[in-house]
Amino acid sequence: MENNMTLSSPVAGCMRWGKWGANFTTYDYRQMIDQCLLIGVNSFDHADIYGDYTTEEEFGEALKEDKTIRPQIKLITKCGIQMLTENRPEHSIKSYNTSKKHIIRSAEQSLKNFGTDYLDVLLIHRPDPLLDPEEVAEAIQSLKIQGKVRSFGVSNFLPHQVNMLRKWVQIDYNQIEVSIIRTSPFSNGILDNCIENNIVPMAWAPLGGGLLTDDLHPHFRSISHAAHLLSEKYAMGLNEMLIAWLNTHPAGILPVIGTTKAERLEQAKKAASIKLTREDWFFLMKAATGEDVA
Repeated sequence: MENNMTLSSPVAGCMRWGKWGANFTTYDYRQMIDQCLLIGVNSFDHADIYGDYTTEEEFGEALKEDKTIRPQIKLITKCGIQMLTENRPEHSIKSYNTSKKHIIRSAEQSLKNFGTDYLDVLLIHRPDPLLDPEEVAEAIQSLKIQGKVRSFGVSNFLPHQVNMLRKWVQIDYNQIEVSIIRTSPFSNGILDNCIENNIVPMAWAPLGGGLLTDDLHPHFRSISHAAHLLSEKYAMGLNEMLIAWLNTHPAGILPVIGTTKAERLEQAKKAASIKLTREDWFFLMKAATGEDVA
């Protein structure tokens, strides 16, 4: 499927750049951003809650050092989860909030954190059982009219949830968990729904959360064996092979690589242009599921 994508493949996942991981300094953020741009990765994935509501602002401090950076990059962020943290003492329980007031307030706080006047993509972080599609649509319409949000999408939404919401508002992205150890989107309709509605799927944890260094998965050995064989055939590393496997799907999956190492993003970028043969794709799928297709 051809998508009019403006985001890079891969997308740099920033969840672990701050308090939840590497504890980057402003200098570290700037260095990482510069390295990403140097290798052609211009898209950065955030959420308001990352780092207990601190990572967006830390990233924004790095952007303030050079005003020429912002036009070169795409900022993605998510809202809708209310976390229990000392940074939000008004929250009494972890919950979801997709009310019009909360979406607008969250988006405007993200704009302040990043030190910018627009977000390239705003996503609803999780399906909310209390989601009112009219309220969401009103919030997004208001933000778009003001130029504060350019594209809208969802994250972790199933097809029926996407279809319900898109009757009120255009959905451009769905960020989902899909990888060699999370193959259900290939059969449960999520990726079919993306193709049908011209929605770009983004894949979080596209490498299976460190699968090839962890033997807890029931098909670890078969996946590892198959990936090694194919990595030799295509002359690429194991991680690149798993990105190429996702890239082969016609939905146009954008991998979100959650790393603090620019070289891993560079490897993923090289793999993003490679597609496997059909038989090689099914060879890896069989390794992951333990079964031939019917």
